[in-house]
Amino acid sequence: MQVREPGSFRDPSGYIFAENGKLYRQVSLEYREDFDYFIGSGLHNELVARGLLNPHTEMEAGVFDIPGAYKILCPRVVEFISYPYEWCFSQLKDAALVTLEIEKLALDYGMTLKDSSAYNIQFVEGKPLLIDTLSFRHYVEGKPWVAYRQFCQHFLAPLALMTLKDVRLGQLLRNNIDGVPLDLTSRLLPQFKSFRTGLLLHLHLHALTQRRYADRPVNDNIASRKFSKRSFYGLIESLHDSVERLHWEKGSNGWRDYYTKSEIDSRYLEHKRTLVADYVEQVKPSSAWDIGSNTGMFSRIVAQKGIPVVSFDSDTGCVEENYLKTKRNKETNILPLLADFTDPSPALGWENKERKSILDRGPVDIAMALALIHHLAIGNNLPMVKIASFFQKICKWLIIEFVPKSDPMVKKLLRVREDIFYRYKQEDFESDFGQFFHIKERQQIGESQRSLYLLKSKDTVK
Repeated sequence: MQVREPGSFRDPSGYIFAENGKLYRQVSLEYREDFDYFIGSGLHNELVARGLLNPHTEMEAGVFDIPGAYKILCPRVVEFISYPYEWCFSQLKDAALVTLEIEKLALDYGMTLKDSSAYNIQFVEGKPLLIDTLSFRHYVEGKPWVAYRQFCQHFLAPLALMTLKDVRLGQLLRNNIDGVPLDLTSRLLPQFKSFRTGLLLHLHLHALTQRRYADRPVNDNIASRKFSKRSFYGLIESLHDSVERLHWEKGSNGWRDYYTKSEIDSRYLEHKRTLVADYVEQVKPSSAWDIGSNTGMFSRIVAQKGIPVVSFDSDTGCVEENYLKTKRNKETNILPLLADFTDPSPALGWENKERKSILDRGPVDIAMALALIHHLAIGNNLPMVKIASFFQKICKWLIIEFVPKSDPMVKKLLRVREDIFYRYKQEDFESDFGQFFHIKERQQIGESQRSLYLLKSKDTVK
């Protein structure tokens, strides 16, 4: 039975569907000419060879009974789909630069991107690449880049806001599925900092032009004016320079130095690393999520075993540092993402189905929640039983650390609030989690009072 991907419907050139657990892409007859040129020109092979485009195998349309289909593609499966509002600053920047690199290469082959959606980029084996094979069309001399506005809204606007105003403004992408509006960006940006040539042209003047031409006749707007290929290349170079010059200084706030500068005993840390490695070895999962991963210390223990890990943290500095480490070390099994699991990414878009929630992208074989439960239960007033229920929804196995009230980190949390957490005891933890999980292992970590548990969901027990 064919099941069409709910988020794949806007592009008439084709759509994604699944059958018998396998993913396919239909190419419409209307896209035949552009598709044949894309393949025949050598652009497709060039992009794949450079690691800029997700590869596919090609099938004849007759394999499936799909009216109006020209070809059926079988793309390489991206194991975990992430979204721009879950990326750190450098991930969004790298995605922007890859999009521009692809556009420039397409122009060399007589083609152009018809859209520049950030959602067409995914991080695979540590690098950003394009997953939409049908994004290309013939370049027409004199026509401007139809995807220019979208690029500015999806990439340049949020990057500028994150750099020059506040890194948290990247979350505007979560509320604006087609990118941050340029008029809003222009108003939010500090003018004395953002009047550099590139940002002035691509954001402030671009926003002004949008307003000016909004009510003009179709034959009197900027899109109807001649735009030479030389100008096209110049536009791409200007956008590249504007993006390249944006840098976010992480500062010293947040939790990035938790394991290096906090009062953590080295024996505790070493024993914890050993236990995590042992628990993972027992389960032998094929996929893992590290929730509250900090800068990815324990994600790397799992990844080094050849297991792909999605490494979540709510601290922007931690995710940034984690991603930069993956780049420096050329790590292919770790995907750092920004996510607060007290308010995880929801389902968004048309019918709330275009962009999946984090829960809809699970369950995962094994999840880790290390030094996290006190932040959920005490820092966010979440009842233990609700935490347990949530974790059962997202994983089959769980490695979780219990941090008692006697721990210095919990005492620090309780300094600024009344202790109303009467059911925050180890026996309560075991009782509440025991409703949803079987306790397979329990070990005290080093000489601390913390304990590390290996739990198996009762839903997976026959």
